[in-house]
Amino acid sequence: MIDLLALHYPDHIATLRDRADKALAKGGFDHLVIAAGAPIRKFLDDQDYPFVASPHFKQWLPLTDAPGSWIVHTPGKKTRLIFLQPHDYWHVVPEAPSGYWAGQFDITIVRTPEEGIAQLPGAETRRAVIAADYPVMKGMEPNNPPKVLDYLHWHRSYKTPYELDLMREASRVGARAHHAAEQAFRAGESELGIHQAYLQAAQAIDAELPYSSIVGLNEHGAVLHYTHFDRVAPEHSRSFLIDAGASCAGYASDITRTYAGVGHMEFQALIDSVEKAQLGFVDKVRAGQSYPELHIHAHHVLADVLREHGIIRMSAESAVAQGVSAAFFPHGLGHPIGLQVHDVAGFQQSEDGGSIPRPEGHPYLRMTRVLEPGMVVTIEPGLYFIDMLLDELRGKPFAGDIDWARIDAFRPYGGIRIEDDVVCTDGAPENLTRNAFGLI
Repeated sequence: MIDLLALHYPDHIATLRDRADKALAKGGFDHLVIAAGAPIRKFLDDQDYPFVASPHFKQWLPLTDAPGSWIVHTPGKKTRLIFLQPHDYWHVVPEAPSGYWAGQFDITIVRTPEEGIAQLPGAETRRAVIAADYPVMKGMEPNNPPKVLDYLHWHRSYKTPYELDLMREASRVGARAHHAAEQAFRAGESELGIHQAYLQAAQAIDAELPYSSIVGLNEHGAVLHYTHFDRVAPEHSRSFLIDAGASCAGYASDITRTYAGVGHMEFQALIDSVEKAQLGFVDKVRAGQSYPELHIHAHHVLADVLREHGIIRMSAESAVAQGVSAAFFPHGLGHPIGLQVHDVAGFQQSEDGGSIPRPEGHPYLRMTRVLEPGMVVTIEPGLYFIDMLLDELRGKPFAGDIDWARIDAFRPYGGIRIEDDVVCTDGAPENLTRNAFGLI
């Protein structure tokens, strides 16, 4: 893995420097200054929240735990890394930078945040400072110029070979941990026990995951962002939905699987139908495909699944037009993924900014762009039995075309979601998730 990263990193950093040069020219700036960020203090406390490095910072180099550090890029000069290595006996002090990437930077080690800021281009210069608004860093207040950010975010959609190397590894770690979670489910563990098995297999703590894991047994699968973790296993584990990812040098994987308990054949058949549909959507992750059109296509296919399993008696076209499919599939088909789980520029119109609106009636779709080679997106269709949404259908004129007894039979299982991370290429898509599972 290290050899592969060392091979691809020089081209990656050259690409980032070229993008930075062009972004600065568009915005009228001479320097790009990127903060790793600083820990955020808890309210009325003397402890911090877990540190999360800025995605702009960790795109340049594989440092995810370097609070107080900075990157400075000036066109025509070697990119600088101002690395904070404090004198500190309360915490582990970061080791001095080394490895396949370090030779690409002019590295200055400082001992205090103030020393670091003193090394940066001053307020009298034309500097684009990319940083969070809080905590405030006196003397280096961010301006986050839109012209610079729009350009960088747009091009961040196109992953370099180096970035894809890291995303493949994040998928491998995530798949291994998902496998352990399924085994824990089969062994009758509680939600918390399953989650702990996942962490053990990922060799991670919660703060190192790209997002809070969703681990839902039975009816809990109907809660889209269920993160409660029951400590006691249910008497009967009928179903299991897990949405959990892993990280590699700041790049994320996002994987969801749904499993039926032993003997629950009808629910397993419904899972199989959703999975077949999902693989069909994955195959359409190709250059030139409109993501919103793929999302709407997914509604029609999933409506057919509902009809085939006797849950509705109307046509797919009618189910989509009347909002019935949206009650069972109330979220978007997926989203861009990379340095962030829900990565930037999903709605962006061009490198100069702008926004492409969601199609009417689909308020939760997270991407409206046309797919192009280098983009990585998730494909995560779902079917759920959510009381609040289904109750809204009961008083509608078409309520007679819904088999409420079938819904009651499936309600104890919660729902189904199946999610893969998929690379759009010049040809057939690369399914990072399925490839990773295939290695187990």
